[in-house]
Formats: sequence, C-alpha cells, structure tokens
Amino acid sequence: MKKLLLPLIAIAFSFSSANAQEKWSLEKCINYAKEHNIDLQLRKLDAEIQSNNTKQSKFDLLPNLNGNTGYDFSYGRTLTADNTYGDMNTQSGSVGLSASVTLFEGFQKYNSIKQNELDLQASLQDVEKAKEDLALNITSSYLNILFNKELLHIAQEKLKVTKLQIKRTEALVEAGTLPKGTLMEQNAQAAREALEVVNASNNLDLALLDLAQLLDLENPTEFDISIPELPVLNATRSMVDPESVFINALEFRPEMKAARYRLESSEKGLVIAKGQRAPSLSMSGYWGSSYSKDFQERGLLRDDNGDLILDDENRPQPIIIRNEMKLGDQLSNRERKSFGFNLRIPIFNGGIVNRNIANAKINIDRSKLNMENRKNDLRKEIQQAHANAKAAMNKYFSSETAVSSTEEAFRYTEEKFNLGLVNSVDYNQEKNNLFQAKSNLLQAKYEYIFRTKILDFYNGIEIKL
Repeated sequence: MKKLLLPLIAIAFSFSSANAQEKWSLEKCINYAKEHNIDLQLRKLDAEIQSNNTKQSKFDLLPNLNGNTGYDFSYGRTLTADNTYGDMNTQSGSVGLSASVTLFEGFQKYNSIKQNELDLQASLQDVEKAKEDLALNITSSYLNILFNKELLHIAQEKLKVTKLQIKRTEALVEAGTLPKGTLMEQNAQAAREALEVVNASNNLDLALLDLAQLLDLENPTEFDISIPELPVLNATRSMVDPESVFINALEFRPEMKAARYRLESSEKGLVIAKGQRAPSLSMSGYWGSSYSKDFQERGLLRDDNGDLILDDENRPQPIIIRNEMKLGDQLSNRERKSFGFNLRIPIFNGGIVNRNIANAKINIDRSKLNMENRKNDLRKEIQQAHANAKAAMNKYFSSETAVSSTEEAFRYTEEKFNLGLVNSVDYNQEKNNLFQAKSNLLQAKYEYIFRTKILDFYNGIEIKL
C-alpha cells in the first residue's frame, strides 16, 4: 500500500507545482481582470440597476391592481338596531380590490421608457470604457515586466563579461604583464555589477507584484508571465495620421457613444417635462364588501296576506329577520362596485412645470458641453499618443545606432586592454557605456511598442502582443 501511495503523492505534488508555476499571457491577464476586477464589477452593477429602471418604466404602462382587507374590534357605547345607544362589543371586516390605469398624460411614460433605454446604453458604454482602460493598464504593467526581465539579463551578461575579464587579468598579473592593482579594480567592478544584478532582480519582483496586485491575486509569490513574440520594429513603418484616427474614434470609442446617448437622454427629458403641460386621463375601478358579526338582517312586518302592517302614523314597522347573517351572504349582499374616469387639467402648479422645462433645457446644454469636452479630450489624447509614438520610434532607432557604434568602440578598447595599452578604468568606462546604451535601447524598445499599441488602441485595434 505504501509503495502505491508514494508515487501518487509524488504525481499530485508535481501537478500542483506545475499549476503554481503556470505563466500568464497578456490575453489571460486581461480576461482574468475583466472577470475579477472590483471596479469593473461595480460598473456592471450600475448598468444592471439602470437595466432594472428601464424594465420598471415599461411596467409603469400597465394597470395597477391592489387588494385590501381588514378586521376591526370595537368596544363601548354605540348605536343599536333599535336606534338607541348601549354598550356593545362588535367585530367587523372588509375586503376590496382597486385598479387604475393612466390612459393619457402627454406621453410622459412612453418617453420615460425611451430615456431609460438611452441611459442604459450609456451605462453599458461606461462598462466598455472601463474594460479598455483596464486592458491598457495591464498591457503597460505587462510590458514593464518584460522590460525588467531583459534589463536583468543585460545586468547578468555585464557581470559575466567582467568575470571572464577577471580570469584573463589574473593570468596577465601572474605573467607580470599587468599590475596587481588592475585585478583589484576588476574585482571591485564585479562587486558593483553584482549589486546591479540584485537591484535589477528586485525591480523585476516589484514589477511582477504590481501586475499581480492589479489583477487582485491573493497569492502573488508564484506569479510570472510568459514571454511573447514581440512585433518586429522597423523604420519603414509609417505612423497613421492623428486626424484620421480621431475621425474614426469619434464613431466607435465607448466614451463618445456614452456622451451621445446622454445627450439624446437629456433631449427626451425635455420632451417629458413639456408633457407635464398636457391634460392627463385615467380610469379606475373598485370592488369591495364587508362583514359584521353583529349585523342584523332586517325586514318589514307583514300580515298573512303579505300586506305591510303600519303603525299609528302609517309607517311600516321594521322587524329583525336574523340576528347574524353568514359571511358569504354578507359579502354578497353588502358588496360595492365603482367605475369611473378622472381628467386632470394642469392650470397652475406654482411654476413647477416651467421650472422643470427650464432645467431640462439646461441639461441639454450641459450634455452638449460634456460631449464637446469629451471630443476635445479625445483629440488631445490621440495627438499626444501620436507624438509619443513618433518620439519613441525615433528614440529607438537612434538607440539602435548608438548600441552598434558603442559595441565597436568596446571591442576596440577590449583588445587594447588585453594588450595592456588601456588601463582598467578606461576599459570599465567603455564597458559601462556599452551596457548603458543597451539599457537605453531596451527602454526605447518597450516604450515604442507601448506607444504604438496606444495609438492602435485609439484606432480600434485590439491590444495584443
């Protein structure tokens, strides 16, 4: 049994380790964030509330139907059946149904439905905007991790070169070609570069933590990303015209759609406010009945021939037929029904309608200004994105040229150093220049990729690596 159990434990452990070491792609990060990001979930809940408001405005067109019932206990003096007052304890109940429906009120309810539908579409566009902003933030963090991974690799390569050079220096010192101080300077340089490796590793850990926290991961210690195949960067790529991107973005960007929906909603608000000036016509109906435990069914006294028996003043004489009528009989005999129409004509209501109309016009002006403001912001964002992408492209290809020329200079200096024609200070300076140029190229590379992705983002192209 133990022989069987141990392999199973080992297999389970290997599977759990594999899952823990699973690396996340950019697409997985974005999809996960869309499902778990709390701010985005709050946006979705706001849209659900607006959806419920839209449904309710449609139900408002239907008639309302309400039932009522009650049961009362009365104590003390009251009017009796003999038209006198006496102490009585009575019990009574009632039941009823009422219904009403608005037939016309200036199409306010109909326009409210339209307004709520527009508000719902605006809320849905807010959700889409939040999704795109989240994807952009994740892409930035993802590229920052890739940048720090390569920066760590450059620091490690730099230290590796120094360690190889120390071995050569040791041989030259032993041969008496170089002084011992040169070896000491190389060891000190290696210590400084080892610290650079530690700092680069720490920066990578922090970049991974930033993305893990952006994803709201509970345990970010095992989090890592996969290395994608990055797009080829070349100088022949032409930048899209920012004005054409702006014209295109006006049609599909969610913030612009939301602004248009809100403008249409405010225009519906004005129509609703004007509808308050129109007469309103409603129809209502009621059915009800009641029951009393002490209810007495009364009649008129008659002789054997069925003729009324009159008193001395020629009045019919009442008589109690039953002291208490059954519940079913009472509800049937005492039921009440009503049906009617109600026409309301607004004449003067303290200027409320005029105020609502004036405020609705102001809301339209405000929506127009908000839309124009959003349009101006979008134009500025696209212009800035284009300028940043162009600057990043120029910086990248200039850095590429700088690395190429610095590599040649370093090879020449390294050859002279190995021959003892250059001291270690000049050698290390040239080596630092080379790796600084590589770091600058690396930074320009990821900045160029990110800036072009932002420009593509405004042009309606999905963010992918």
